[in-house]
Amino acid sequence: MAVRRGQKLKLLYILDILKKQSDEEHPLNAIIICDELSKLGISAERKAIYDDIEQLTDYGFDIIKTRLPKTGYFLASREFETPEIYLLADAVRTAKFITPKKTRELVSKLQNMLSVYQTAGIESGIYIDSDSKCNNEEIFYNIDTISRAIKEKKKIVFKYGVRELQKDRQIKTVYRERKISPYAQTWQDDHYYLIGNYEKYDNLAHFRIDRIRAVEITEENARPFSEVSGYTDVFDVADYTKRLFNMYGGKDEEIDFVCQKELLEQVADRFGDKIFIRNVTDTHFSFTANAVVSEAFITFVMNYGDKIEVKKPQYVREMIKKRAEEILNIYE
Repeated sequence: MAVRRGQKLKLLYILDILKKQSDEEHPLNAIIICDELSKLGISAERKAIYDDIEQLTDYGFDIIKTRLPKTGYFLASREFETPEIYLLADAVRTAKFITPKKTRELVSKLQNMLSVYQTAGIESGIYIDSDSKCNNEEIFYNIDTISRAIKEKKKIVFKYGVRELQKDRQIKTVYRERKISPYAQTWQDDHYYLIGNYEKYDNLAHFRIDRIRAVEITEENARPFSEVSGYTDVFDVADYTKRLFNMYGGKDEEIDFVCQKELLEQVADRFGDKIFIRNVTDTHFSFTANAVVSEAFITFVMNYGDKIEVKKPQYVREMIKKRAEEILNIYE
């Protein structure tokens, strides 16, 4: 009975064998495929394997017959190419908001999309720094719940953790309840964030999702994002986040800069290639870009010392000057 049931699934098993055990450098001949099927309790003849592979090819699977390095078949095209899987595995491995346990699970799933020979590069290169990873196993469920709330345009409530220094000099995470109108989720600066409106204020706020616990969708309708942002029809998360510095909120301003030419790469990386450049000299150029003015923005400007200058607005110049004076006072 088991064999008959296996015979009905033989094509799927052959496909699975080719996925896991074949690639361009490791083709499988019909005899090897028969042996692998036999281990699964499925009897097969060599001639029947040729017909089975032809059926899989007719269905659309890219199975190639080769004579080099030896005669056999291999699965040439997969859902993801090997470099793509390596790239995704590295992204998962380094993402701080993914727990060590979930990291191993996701990398294992990615490995299953390659042959046993192709996974060697992932296995040999993988290192998980548990100290830099979050320990919130709820995070994927929370992302799903928040996504549903955004789609349904409903407010959510959750517990949000903030570190506090205790009297005994120990660091403790304290959780407080928040009610938020959620608008978007985004991966920025190695963390995953919720962007929304905290009902006490008339602006946008950012919450690290790895610090969120116990998300619940309420019956209350979310506040329209048009009331707390410059967006009307669609909340453009890509446009919004590119103006931010380290996910710090603040006032969105048009900033005029003058900087040395050697900073062109850094400026283009930060503000994009379409910045408005003017007044180019042998050593400097001027440009205008939109940015959210925050403490993180001031830090960004000061990181480059005398190589970049904010020309206006004047109040931003004053903020930078004040920060510089405060730093100077510390070292006098």
